[in-house]
Amino acid sequence: MIRAPQNQLEWQAYYDLRYKILREPWGQPKGSEQTPDESEHQHFAYFDSLGNVQGVGRLDKSDAKTFQIRFMAVNDAVQRNGIGSELIEEMQLVAKREGSEKIILHARENAIHFYQKLGYRMHEKSHLLFGQIQHYLMIKNF
Repeated sequence: MIRAPQNQLEWQAYYDLRYKILREPWGQPKGSEQTPDESEHQHFAYFDSLGNVQGVGRLDKSDAKTFQIRFMAVNDAVQRNGIGSELIEEMQLVAKREGSEKIILHARENAIHFYQKLGYRMHEKSHLLFGQIQHYLMIKNF
């Protein structure tokens, strides 16, 4: 099931997964998985049948017609089981309902193929995170 976290324990699990996958492997401090504007964005968590958070993503509204997917992470133990695709599909549905004409994201090099399979196209090399993780701007128009 995909929905936003609803209580303190779920929010903790949500941010713990973001940290474990997106920050900890690069020696980043706890707390670096969050931004000061978290409450301004839409959050999506994939809960397994036991209620454990197995995947997360955040949808940011960039302008009236553009949304951005950020902080995508899936638990290593359950990757390649469709969780990431389900999260992306749900975020796309929400963005479309809210008038989006396109979604952008900055993909890590190892995730480019995943996003291409979902219809995102490579636009340009973007930023280098932590001085070592190359990202690429990808776009999907509706």
